Amino acid sequence: MAATPPSTGVPMDFETALSVDAVEEAARELAGEGPSRQDLEALCQGEPAVDVRGLRAGYGRMEILHGIDLVAGRGQSLCLIGPNGAGKSTVLHAVFGFSDVMAGSIQVGAKDVTRLASSRRLSDAGVAYVLQDNSVFPDMTVEENLLMGGFLLDRRSAAKQAAERVFDRYERLANRRHRRAGVLSGGERRLLEISRALIMEPDVLLVDEPSIGLEPRFIDKVCTTSDGHEAKIL
Repeated sequence: MAATPPSTGVPMDFETALSVDAVEEAARELAGEGPSRQDLEALCQGEPAVDVRGLRAGYGRMEILHGIDLVAGRGQSLCLIGPNGAGKSTVLHAVFGFSDVMAGSIQVGAKDVTRLASSRRLSDAGVAYVLQDNSVFPDMTVEENLLMGGFLLDRRSAAKQAAERVFDRYERLANRRHRRAGVLSGGERRLLEISRALIMEPDVLLVDEPSIGLEPRFIDKVCTTSDGHEAKIL
């Protein structure tokens, strides 16, 4: 069956499809055009905070990533750029343990987290993750949301001290500390989400779509929230 798009007049065959083998071959060709492993390690400038080798990952039996190599050093920010469906979120999911790893390895610092449960990656390897979707607790106050970020800390006082440091730095959040998080603007919510993830002082911060839906004046503020932490992936 064929159709003729009115805009181009070019016949389009709806029965044409790429096989899995063709997709894998195209992925290998693209990988061959990219930087080598040595190039990545040179850009890292020291011991990597995150080291991903030959990662094949996806969900169930569906493989999304076909051999990803990725290195990020301490104090560095790494930005993943690509169209919708390219697998950016799946890379972050794999590092945090939300997707299924078929092959390859994921090293965070000195710890191999490839098979580590996602529930332990923050406590055991210092990996924090901020979801793309809105994840504030809307009926809790701004302060209560920040305190939830310290739920793994041994002392509640440590979480309160970390929350105060956030308020000292961001007057906008401080002025709203007793307001429900559900009434914050999109930029304020994003700022709160990232600040909450930093309460545990992670070594690696994963942020999915940090600037999605934000006004330009908020983008710089959100993308510099994690200054002073050792490693970030945005």
